[in-house]
Amino acid sequence: MSKTSFNIGIIIGSQRSPRCGDQITAFVLSTIKSHLALHPSSRQLTFQTIDIAAVSLPLFDEPGVPSQIKSPSGYAHEHTRSWSRAISALDAFVFVTPQYNWGIPAGLKNAIDYLFHEWKGKPAMVVSYGGHGGDKCAAALKVVLGGGLGMRVVDETVNLAFPGREVLYKAAGGQDLGLDEGDGGMWAGERGNIIRVWEEMEKLL
Repeated sequence: MSKTSFNIGIIIGSQRSPRCGDQITAFVLSTIKSHLALHPSSRQLTFQTIDIAAVSLPLFDEPGVPSQIKSPSGYAHEHTRSWSRAISALDAFVFVTPQYNWGIPAGLKNAIDYLFHEWKGKPAMVVSYGGHGGDKCAAALKVVLGGGLGMRVVDETVNLAFPGREVLYKAAGGQDLGLDEGDGGMWAGERGNIIRVWEEMEKLL
């Protein structure tokens, strides 16, 4: 019997304080949920937000090689075992990440690298953001997830660009970006892109 119930992880990739990553992740999630309210899925979907900042993993410190570890009990440290259980319980992922100097934030990459089989084979989509939209970070993250971990990653990414320096500085300071407005504020036009990429990922479930 094929599976009909799926748990989707929405990952906040930023660990900064202050930050805007939580606002942007909430915007992405609300866009997906609003779409599903109008176009219900044939599957039962639940969503769980995973905050890399709250997970607070130290710099990778496992003595073993993650690709050789098949269960949480195989890890040396409880913080890794807890992280392993959390990711193992999820069926697919929406990565929402800033772009730092054209690349992946160190904290997000570190959290990904702790595990292997917990990610392997699972669907994923990438939403990046930044002054230039984060496309280089998104491309690098796709290589890590798809090439390195064997995840099934949607080819198209969502790249959310701040519309000017003023907004960029507001975002960096963790100020309200107005994304919870009814039309999505400055990124109202991006809702369609988020939904399109989401629908591609949903096909992979």
